[in-house]
Amino acid sequence: MDTRLTMLTQWVRSLPGFDQATPQPVSGDASFRRYFRVSGDPHGTGSQHYIVMDAPPEHEDCKPFVAIAHHWRSLDIAVPDVVYEDLTRGFLLLEDFGDQLMLSALNTGNADRLYGAAMEELVRIQGAGDTPDYPLPAYDTALLEREMNLFPDWLLTRQLGLTLGNGERALLETTFAFLRESALAQPEVAVHRDYHSRNLLVRTGTDRPGVIDFQDAVRGPVTYDLVSLLKDCYIRWPEERIRQWTEQFRLLSKDAALHKADQATFRQWLELMGMQRHLKAAGIFARLAIRDGKTGFLKDVPRTVGYLVEASSRQAALRHFHEWLTDTVVPAIEQQIGPVETSGQ
Repeated sequence: MDTRLTMLTQWVRSLPGFDQATPQPVSGDASFRRYFRVSGDPHGTGSQHYIVMDAPPEHEDCKPFVAIAHHWRSLDIAVPDVVYEDLTRGFLLLEDFGDQLMLSALNTGNADRLYGAAMEELVRIQGAGDTPDYPLPAYDTALLEREMNLFPDWLLTRQLGLTLGNGERALLETTFAFLRESALAQPEVAVHRDYHSRNLLVRTGTDRPGVIDFQDAVRGPVTYDLVSLLKDCYIRWPEERIRQWTEQFRLLSKDAALHKADQATFRQWLELMGMQRHLKAAGIFARLAIRDGKTGFLKDVPRTVGYLVEASSRQAALRHFHEWLTDTVVPAIEQQIGPVETSGQ
């Protein structure tokens, strides 16, 4: 018996206008959260759809989500309205942005429009500043290191079965330090931390995407969310298109006084930030498969590592890392998971 669902149903039906509501599953994500759709009329204006988030408090804390949602909505950022909340039990009733993920809507014909709108929304997020009652944590050395170590800890050793010698571990430490220093040198902004095509919803009646899954927001590097969006682990675009969008965003964010970087500096920031992001993501995909049984994420590892191969090939300081990656890691991935995807494929 699903006791959480029973509790959630009782809670929803206790809310004004939802006495007959029957939660219908919508989706889960890479966490312990679950989402359901309900119909109700809390304002006496006619029945509408809403989303109920089930976030078990022993695994998830709803307070950051609620605090950030209230603050960002006050700044006209397109996040869902929190209609009702029960933080003790981990239940939220949210505005329903629909089911049309940016990922499934994207094609070559509409990509400029959808990415343009997503980048404009990102500029709003980056300028949000700290959230009242919930200061955004810093994307500091410890967090950057912890994330990058997911790559050797989960992908290389546990998933691929590689044994890392002292020389390889030293090479990783040197690479991680190089990436960390670049990240910490960037101007700090509000960072969504998972800003990509599966967390942006295309909505009817507006070009502005609905932004979800922002509860892990931090203060950190200006290029982090951009590289999450443009070098997305779930969809790949040609390098030339990524360069054009990068320059478009550089100018937008510079006009918003978020940085003063020239084109070359900003591109280098983005390139190295992307490597940090993709090391983390590849490790997380392996952890989701091994620890949580969510093996479907493994199919995204070759694409994610492909970004690492390309970026490291353009960094003279990372020549040895690139050689080791292509000689040791890529063959193991291709043998066990699938072909490593690069922009030329």
